[in-house]
Amino acid sequence: MDQGIGSWVSVHARRNPGHIALIDVSAGGAGLTYGELERRTNALADALRARGARKGDRVAIMAFNSPQFLEVAIAAAKLGAILVPINFRLAAPEVRYILDDAAPCALFVSPQTAATAREAAAGGYVREIVEIPSAQQRAAAEPSLYEDWIAGGSPERVEIDVGHDEVATLMYTSGTTGFPKGTMLTHGNHFWNAITNMCMSEGLTAKDISLAAAPLFHIGAFGIFTLPLMYLGGTSAVLESFAPTTWIDAVETHRPTLAFCVPAMWGAIHAAGLEGRDLGSLRYGVSGGSPCPVVLIEALRRQGLVFTEGFGLTETAPIASVLDAADVIDHAGSVGKPIAHVQYRIADDDGRDVPTGETGELLIRGPNVFIGYWQKPEATREALQGGWFRTGDLARVDEDGYYYIVDRKKDMVISGGENVYPAEVEQTLHRHPAIADVAVIGTPDERWGEAVTAVVVRRADAKLAEAELIAWTRERLAHFKCPRVVSFVDELPRTATGKVLKRELRQRWGGDGSAVRR
Repeated sequence: MDQGIGSWVSVHARRNPGHIALIDVSAGGAGLTYGELERRTNALADALRARGARKGDRVAIMAFNSPQFLEVAIAAAKLGAILVPINFRLAAPEVRYILDDAAPCALFVSPQTAATAREAAAGGYVREIVEIPSAQQRAAAEPSLYEDWIAGGSPERVEIDVGHDEVATLMYTSGTTGFPKGTMLTHGNHFWNAITNMCMSEGLTAKDISLAAAPLFHIGAFGIFTLPLMYLGGTSAVLESFAPTTWIDAVETHRPTLAFCVPAMWGAIHAAGLEGRDLGSLRYGVSGGSPCPVVLIEALRRQGLVFTEGFGLTETAPIASVLDAADVIDHAGSVGKPIAHVQYRIADDDGRDVPTGETGELLIRGPNVFIGYWQKPEATREALQGGWFRTGDLARVDEDGYYYIVDRKKDMVISGGENVYPAEVEQTLHRHPAIADVAVIGTPDERWGEAVTAVVVRRADAKLAEAELIAWTRERLAHFKCPRVVSFVDELPRTATGKVLKRELRQRWGGDGSAVRR
């Protein structure tokens, strides 16, 4: 019996074949029904099988967003193969690391990513590289190898038994603290993530339409709304890539009811100007991937957007807790409460629960939690202990049961024997009117051990000096938390999903503690 995510499309193709599953926003807005999606993914699965792909084999994709991205995901699932989404912003050596680790038999690419992908795959395990047409090529219905594969495959369902406990995807972690690890998420993990999405206070229905604009190689875009709506039989409108004005235009044209974005995307949407624009179709938006500045949440709410925050990790497929729309302001800074079927604990280094209000490591248990890291048993044993996933996040819970992520355990700064949590300092600094972006790190200091260092991007034409910002912060935070060093930069290094690469900042400022101040 097929219990995999590929069976979800088959169910809706039987029940409601004419319902729109996917909208190709960037290629003119054509819709793909569940009946058509079933036939196309059956044919693609058959084409993969004819070229040697079998259950358990890996199928990689390094491509821009498109309905075809999701066709590859479903076709692989129907074979019992394992999808390996790859960040298309990585350099060839970084891609090669993932390809060598996962050893996929086939690699799907976009025209924009093809050169890097081919360089990375040269001489490796990949037997087939297939180019997915760009949005312009799809709009013009240009011939392609991808469409030839589908035309040559059988539209009949590939019958493979796939269980909930079998691996569906290898989602590679962003590598902000080291080499990426392949997170093994099962079909059951994705199933329970769909259930937890449905259980959110705002909920999901088959009538919902999601605007998928964040990159689908990331678990946020893949697992928040996109896959759950496929489980429900809903619709996803897919943008090839994100641009704030294009995103706003897509909302007005396709009338989505849901949208997931990372904070950097929400910030760009707000900066693009929402006056006179119609976002009224959105029931709510979700921010995730990294903490969203409270000032941005407040600004979006003033624009009439119902706004919620989600927290999760690649390892939790991803939703683990949600801050409901009604609580976003009163409990600003919280990640809310655990979602249905998920349990939290906050523990010390010895695994003992800490008292309410005290900080410890967040541990998570639930059916959405991954089963381990691909070919890394030691890392798996370190992360999964006694049935709990050790997240590496420092957190606390208040008396009302609201959880707060204080910071990453590895990001905590110890200055003069005091623990300083950069996320708290960053939230304060974001409120300064001259600051466009900021990251706080610890840098070596002979006297204090580590110095709290703020790396700041000023707003255009804003004037802000180091001493001025330090003095301003000392009016709002305990002095030991305030930056001792401020460095100004043009931009912060970020991952494709908007997370600041603090490892790069520490490498730049962590040697002799010096940096050029502008």
